[in-house]
Amino acid sequence: MAKKIKVGVIFGGQSGEHEVSLVSAAGVISAMSPKKYDVIEIGITLDGRWLTGKDCLKSFTKHNFKNLKEVTLPTNPKKIPFDIVFPVLHGPYGEDGTIQGLFDILHIPYVGCGVLASSTSMDKLQTKALWEAAGLKVVPYVGFNRKAWKKESSKIIEEIKEKLGFPLFVKPANMGSSVGISKVKVLANLKKAIDLACEFDSRILVEKGLNVREIECAILGNDSPIASPVGEVIVGGEFYDFYDKYVNGVSKTEIPAKLNKKIAQEIQEVSVKAYKLLDCSGLSRVDSFIDLDSGDIYLNEINTMPGFTSISMYPKMMEAYGIKYADLIDKLIALGFERFAEKQKNKVTFDSGSEWYR
Repeated sequence: MAKKIKVGVIFGGQSGEHEVSLVSAAGVISAMSPKKYDVIEIGITLDGRWLTGKDCLKSFTKHNFKNLKEVTLPTNPKKIPFDIVFPVLHGPYGEDGTIQGLFDILHIPYVGCGVLASSTSMDKLQTKALWEAAGLKVVPYVGFNRKAWKKESSKIIEEIKEKLGFPLFVKPANMGSSVGISKVKVLANLKKAIDLACEFDSRILVEKGLNVREIECAILGNDSPIASPVGEVIVGGEFYDFYDKYVNGVSKTEIPAKLNKKIAQEIQEVSVKAYKLLDCSGLSRVDSFIDLDSGDIYLNEINTMPGFTSISMYPKMMEAYGIKYADLIDKLIALGFERFAEKQKNKVTFDSGSEWYR
């Protein structure tokens, strides 16, 4: 009988997406075969405590931590209590490269993108700048930081009016699940929207509001990624906000999206290019827009740890490709080990006295 893999599933985190992470983790854990895996549940509280114990996830959903114990990560990799980590964390301090850096230092294999891809993809401004520099089309935007907003708000507002006009969207650059996002139709509401975004991040993105269809594509793989059939988010309200996603359920999804085959294929190809350009690995969901007025396709953003319940868009699109939810978990864990093994090939010593160097 094959030895079971010990998987540390990490959830919660210090992020506005803490609760969303718990829902995703529940889906992942329930899909992991007990014949293949020993699951070690680890939760991170909003104040940064790492906790574990029996029914850890249930304790987190009830906000009752009294029966859990503190986790101390050993500095000796040989004493790490699991074979691989599955960080089911959304948003800052989980999806932004910070925790991935910790795993790299501790020499722990993990599911998903590495430090570079995670940190770059988390920041919408940086992502757009890289895609734009590579010739990939993005929605016109203006970016600035919180300090600049406090010092020269009038100048920033004038730039927004001149470059973008109305309507427009105001977003925290480093947040997901539509937290802190506002649609602004008139100038009078712009300042309030930017102030809200500033509560969640120090970097702010303002995008031109277009008449669009919202299309998503799931990408899976390391060096040779595959693209799923594309799906469409059919928005119920003004835009696909947090409440549409997780509370009132008025938005709908359609997989595969009802698109011309050529357009769907173009979106898949652009999504793979966007993924590879950021050095992503394991998985990501790439979101795009189709401008209904011009027909242009714009990249919107990339999520390196998308929502992961069995009814979330990423698993559903992968299922449309032919990969069932439980099999998807298996593949992601295998990809995590593969990426770790490749990284272990890198030398960490250098002989300055070698012949070639002289």
